[in-house]
Amino acid sequence: MARRTGLAVRTIRFYCDEGLLESHRSAGGHRLFEAGRATERLLLVRRLRALGLGLASIAEVLREERSIAEAIDAESARLDIEFRSIAWQRASLRAVGAAPPAQRAARLALLADAQDGDAAYDCLVRFWKQILTPISGRDVGAWLCGNVPEPPADPSVETVVAYAELTALAAAPGMSTTVRQQLWRAQPHLIRDPQGLYDRMGELMIDVAALVSAGIRPHAGSELDRFVDAHARARGERDSPRFREQLLTGATDTDPRIHRYWTLTEQLLGTRLIVGPVHHWLYAALAHTTGTSQVVLDRPGGS
Repeated sequence: MARRTGLAVRTIRFYCDEGLLESHRSAGGHRLFEAGRATERLLLVRRLRALGLGLASIAEVLREERSIAEAIDAESARLDIEFRSIAWQRASLRAVGAAPPAQRAARLALLADAQDGDAAYDCLVRFWKQILTPISGRDVGAWLCGNVPEPPADPSVETVVAYAELTALAAAPGMSTTVRQQLWRAQPHLIRDPQGLYDRMGELMIDVAALVSAGIRPHAGSELDRFVDAHARARGERDSPRFREQLLTGATDTDPRIHRYWTLTEQLLGTRLIVGPVHHWLYAALAHTTGTSQVVLDRPGGS
């Protein structure tokens, strides 16, 4: 059998002991095989092992619990995860090495806290699911797809640092409350219909996003009126000067952490327009029309 298959005798014995190859004993205690079937199974084992499949996966193929294609697909998926982890680790090591000596310790701590791309992404998903709890799971999933960047398979030094910083911001004490205030505005516990508010804001976001893309500065108009009306209806209120001022109570839009968060998100998502700049535009329009004296940033990172 060793000559037929090119496998070492000790390897064949091991496969027998592991249950991958059937044999029976002769009167003299020697292992006996059904030549054709045993050879075929051993060659299959050798070939699958050459592609890196583990014995447990191979055993499932031999027992016909999964096809060869299914086993190979599963191994390929496992390698994808492993390669992503290695690529993230390599980029992290390079990022630490590229940091100026005075900043190296801080960058090391930042990247170590992020762990890897998958762990960092899970942190961001948990962060937003907590903030978006009042709305349907389907809408949460769509929102995450549009506004939470997935870790790249082969990140650059700049990307891995940006993603780690984004994760650190999401994990910062009080950040969840700060962002929730920006999205749901003042006294979110008074909102009677959060899903209705989310739906109406979703329609408005499309229109305001066009203004942001066109570089049109925040101003009074139908977009701002729809924004205020959506919040008023969700709270059982009516649009009024008093209500507009209430919407600005405790506003967190000028918090530099929020602006940094959306700046990093834009950097990682590229040309895709996210909700952060849209919320900034609406806040700036509301603050301007109410005469609120606050620093307003038109775009994340701008002034």
